[in-house]
Amino acid sequence: MLRWVSRRATGTEHRFHGADGPRRPGALPEVVGLLVLLVVFTRLHAAAGTDAAAATSNAVALQSIERGLHLDVERGANHWLDGHLLLSHVAVYFYRLYYVAIAGVLLWVYLRHAAVYRHVRRTMVAMLLLILPVYWAVPMSPPRFALPGVVDVVALYDLFGDASTDTTNGQNHYSAMPSLHVGWSLWCAYAAWTALRPARPRVALLPWLFPLIMAATVLTTGNHYILDIAGSVVLLLAAVAAALLWRRLASSRGGRPAAPDGGAPPAAPGGGVRPAAPGGGVRPVTPDGGAPVVAGSGPSAGASPRVRRRWRPSARSLPGRRGWGGG
Repeated sequence: MLRWVSRRATGTEHRFHGADGPRRPGALPEVVGLLVLLVVFTRLHAAAGTDAAAATSNAVALQSIERGLHLDVERGANHWLDGHLLLSHVAVYFYRLYYVAIAGVLLWVYLRHAAVYRHVRRTMVAMLLLILPVYWAVPMSPPRFALPGVVDVVALYDLFGDASTDTTNGQNHYSAMPSLHVGWSLWCAYAAWTALRPARPRVALLPWLFPLIMAATVLTTGNHYILDIAGSVVLLLAAVAAALLWRRLASSRGGRPAAPDGGAPPAAPGGGVRPAAPGGGVRPVTPDGGAPVVAGSGPSAGASPRVRRRWRPSARSLPGRRGWGGG
């Protein structure tokens, strides 16, 4: 599935041309736009997490589904981590500081891989827009609230005090489905994979370790269920598809349709540019593939030094005729 997404997203040469263009957008509009989006998302996200009763009811239903599928491993995984003090501290740091990775990946792609920046940024925006309706429609209590016996590991060693347990601090504590921690880490891996895959396909596989570690972290700290992680994978795929559709619509609006393989847009019928002109310049091409014909006489009769008409010998200048070596 990800290989098909990569072909659709980056094309055979892994470039983004057409309406996007290979140049990065301006830094100031990008920073302002992303900050505004983040503030709006944070406000709407917090407003969605207010119905504790519905969130608990949905969590109980999800646990029932996991028991039927034999996927209810959250309690056992949580007790294992609680028995390892050093790993518990590492898990809390990893859980809290993953925002640094998101900002770092976005900045790295912007500075070093401008050709794919717009696509990965659109994928990020699509994730935020797609996940909000789910949080509003299906609030979900995490295992640390809804599953008896689960230890809130983050609360024990939190970097931000009691932020994980204070339900009155304006944060959304009932948005376990899907896991946004895993969703963001999946986006980071996808962005790095998209940027690295053309030149370093093997190295491009390493970023996928990030979401795997994050999935283990949120599972063992009592913050998410197995099905929450599966929902994050679905969220990423939906966001990538939305970003591809967004790009196609932007290309059609701009009047420069992108090539199906992601390369440069096709040349207009009957015209183009021939780059191999003498002297390193460019030479227009006529529909029959030759140089354009302009009014004038032969090669030495005042034709432009850049564009000359194709000179053809006349019947009077052929060998054996007057004017060609004859008297």
